[in-house]
Amino acid sequence: MTFSPEADKPSGLPWPELYPGTLLKRYKRFLADVRLTDGRTITAHCPNSGSMRACSESGRPVYVSKSNNPKRKLPYTWEMISMPTSLVGVNTMVPNRLVKKAIMEHEIPELDNYEEIRSEVKYGQNSRVDLLLKAENRPPCYVEIKNCTLVEDRLARFPDAVTSRGLKHLVELEQQVAAGQRAVMFFLIQRQDADRFRPADHIDPEYGRQLRQARRQGVEILVYDVRIDVQRIAIHAPVAVDF
Repeated sequence: MTFSPEADKPSGLPWPELYPGTLLKRYKRFLADVRLTDGRTITAHCPNSGSMRACSESGRPVYVSKSNNPKRKLPYTWEMISMPTSLVGVNTMVPNRLVKKAIMEHEIPELDNYEEIRSEVKYGQNSRVDLLLKAENRPPCYVEIKNCTLVEDRLARFPDAVTSRGLKHLVELEQQVAAGQRAVMFFLIQRQDADRFRPADHIDPEYGRQLRQARRQGVEILVYDVRIDVQRIAIHAPVAVDF
């Protein structure tokens, strides 16, 4: 799509109506039992396939949204958790939408001055790139977006579990650079308490090795955090890459 942002459009994405509660437990990766403040206990969909280290502690305050789709088995979706130093967005569907909107609104200087932005474009070996940016007289820019929620002592880490899919994306981005295109790995930290970013070598050393190799081969690494509250989530500022 071609875009021409509106200057007065609010930054970021508004949350749907949120229902506060307390996390009882997260289990089977995609399920979370939550006791709402009205006393009801519900099972919410957990839209996050990672281990969710540092953001799935039982007893913490959480926020869920509710879908009106009658075909959904679980109408509630877990959106955020309140950790001691920050609210944390756990929904992995949010980063792609938020980064796309931020690019369209010129909030990410490194990805500015493109005329067209497309989502989920086929590339590589049976893959789809999250965003493809195009402009006349510039090579196409392939952008993969990763959701980062693991922060310890103000250091953000990715991944929070071994990721073969993430490795594949890095290799495919390297191939785009070798073909003369631009390639960007974009890590969005869905929280406000990180000063630095580093690959989680203690969790997935192969991913850390491949990320460093991709950087040497010309894949750009961008890391941003967010402003987040119970009304909306928005792109905030770059976070230093500490390799």
